[in-house]
Amino acid sequence: MYSKKVMKIFKNPKHIGELKNADGIGKVGNPTCGDVMEISIKVKNKAGKEIVEDIKVKTFGCVAAISSSDILCDMVKGKTIEEVSEITKDDVVKELGKLPPNKIHCSLLAVDALKRAVENYKKKKKV
Repeated sequence: MYSKKVMKIFKNPKHIGELKNADGIGKVGNPTCGDVMEISIKVKNKAGKEIVEDIKVKTFGCVAAISSSDILCDMVKGKTIEEVSEITKDDVVKELGKLPPNKIHCSLLAVDALKRAVENYKKKKKV
């Protein structure tokens, strides 16, 4: 059902946890399947660019939810806020290699949590 890459990430996720004093936090859930995801980001200004210096995720969900959220963290770390804002669920699925069609919605959760974390960061920055 799941690819070797998805299972490898699921068994050894690198980005599980939360960041103290996070610059942005995004939390989403899917009431249908019960998955819940929270992403926290730390942003640093380097040479006038806002770079995601660190990212952590707390995921309550299935193999696809955990793998999607962890690989998303790999995709985001070191990128600018602008680059991060352009990431789509298709990008996550492509990076994972393959997900069963009935589990694609899990990658959408990861992207939604990231977008909320970025929105939260931007909102805090304006205050």
